[in-house]
Amino acid sequence: MTDTVLMTREGPIAILTLNRPEKLNALNYQTNDRILELLNRIEDDASLRLVVLTGAGDRAFSAGGDIHEFSQSVKEGPDVAIKAFVRRGQAMTRRLEAFPKPIIAAVNGIAFGGGCEITEAVHLAVASDRARFAKPEINIGIPPTFGGTQRLPRLAGRKRALELLLTGDEFDAARAYELGLVNRVVPHEDLMPATFDLADRILRHSPIAAARIITAVTRGINASITEGLEIESEQFGRMAATTDIHEGLDAWIARRRPAYTGT
Repeated sequence: MTDTVLMTREGPIAILTLNRPEKLNALNYQTNDRILELLNRIEDDASLRLVVLTGAGDRAFSAGGDIHEFSQSVKEGPDVAIKAFVRRGQAMTRRLEAFPKPIIAAVNGIAFGGGCEITEAVHLAVASDRARFAKPEINIGIPPTFGGTQRLPRLAGRKRALELLLTGDEFDAARAYELGLVNRVVPHEDLMPATFDLADRILRHSPIAAARIITAVTRGINASITEGLEIESEQFGRMAATTDIHEGLDAWIARRRPAYTGT
């Protein structure tokens, strides 16, 4: 059986490719489970410091959940559908969101439904100018189920999110940038070079500091400012016990480039 998600590596970067191009990289249950499996492997590999997530083929990043598959779970009743479909998808996007190593989505085409929700969940995203986005779940009589009703309003604002959620209308990469779903839009042929350029600008810094920042933002974004500041303080305290903080300070004072060890 063909892997539904391929993993390759380029130095310290793990490249995950959603690999169902004939199905527009739709997210079936096997794909969701495979993403989690590979993220666990990447987290345990200290030589891998960043993840790039993209889609196979020229047409799609991901067209969303595999409707043929999850419709069978729906026929078995709400309990089965929630466990097999909703919780599985939410576990995947929550893992992406809170993953301690930076994840950049390289959105190479259609990002509908669950594909859009992956884009919302990951830390950073670069979009091809050919990318198209949509929250089309309402067209089949359901709300988004992988976090789209929660993350999109936090990114785009309540009214702008509700317009997209309630109409199911498509929008282009430029609009995704305006809404805060992606960090930048580039010509299609420049997508991967631009993604790796962003990755390189992150990789020059301490991997532990990156993890502490991701944790502070992920945990603090929905907290009160008082709680958020406590989270920030806690993450600094964890960083202060590392070798990397001393290397960063010493290098700055000496006006040299730091040599981080990730310890």
